[in-house]
Parts: sequence; structure tokens; C-alpha cells
Amino acid sequence: MEERTYSDLAGSACLGSETAFAELMSLLRRRLYSIAYSYLRNEEDALKVLQETVERAWTGCGRLRKPELFTPWMIAILIRCCADEQKVRRRGIPSERIYSDNHGKMTSDRDSDLEQRLERMKPKYRHVLMLRYTADLTAADIAAVLKCPEDTVNSRLHQGLKLLQLEVQPGGVFRHA
Repeated sequence: MEERTYSDLAGSACLGSETAFAELMSLLRRRLYSIAYSYLRNEEDALKVLQETVERAWTGCGRLRKPELFTPWMIAILIRCCADEQKVRRRGIPSERIYSDNHGKMTSDRDSDLEQRLERMKPKYRHVLMLRYTADLTAADIAAVLKCPEDTVNSRLHQGLKLLQLEVQPGGVFRHA
């Protein structure tokens, strides 16, 4: 059996091949999970959002005009699903869920402070920072995901890092807001 390229798989998936779509999901699953977890900070929610993303992608795959943009397209769907989940969270989380989420997890105060700072940032900065430093995407990939010029991505990365830097006191300690 011949090995197909990523581009061939994406093209076949967009034409309705379940096998090609499943292969693509196998190739992307860790990257997508990593992004979902970085947004939601909860394994259960990240997996739920990942499933929703795959369902949306499968139903919309036939409408993707450029199969070579399959990965940025998937990440864009994932980010929208994460945003939807975050809206649901803001409406209220049952108290038993709060306790189960934090049970047995050790996070440093610094990581927690950074997460809080990122959550308070405007989405245009938060998205580019998370995609660059969590998903390890290039500026060109981020531009494709967010459907904006690469120069805009670079500008937002620079400005977002500057905003984070303003939050840090000399010596690397976060200022408490």
C-alpha cells in the first residue's frame, strides 16, 4: 500500500473519505488536544471540545475549498469550540466540578498567575500568544488560522509579549492586580 502525503489525505478527506479523515485526525490529535487543554486547563473539557471539533470538521469538510489549509482550518474550528466552552463556564460551574478539577493537580503560583494574565488579555493577543507558544505554530500558520495578515500576527505577538512584560516586576515576579 502506498503512503499518501498529508495534502493527498486532506484532499481525499474533503471529498468524503472517512479513512483519510481518520488518518488526518490521528496525525493531528496530540496537537489539537494540546491547544484545547491550553485554553481550557481541564482534561475532560479539552476532550469534549476535541470531539465537538472533529464532528464539526467532518460535517464541514466538503466545503473546504483549499485542502492544503486543512490544519489551520481545524485549529480555527477548535478555537471557536474552546471559546464556546469558555462562555458556558462563565455562566457558572457547579461547585463539585471545581473541587474535582483541582484535585491532585500541582501547579505553581507562577503558572497560575500567567494563566490569569492571559485570560484577562484581549482575545486578539491571547490567541496569537497561545498558538505561538503552546501549539508552536509559526506566524504564517497563525495567520491562516485567524484569517489575518502575517504582519498583524507578528504585531500582536510583539504587543502581547509587551503587555505580559508590563505585568512582571523586576526579577520575574508577577505584580498582583
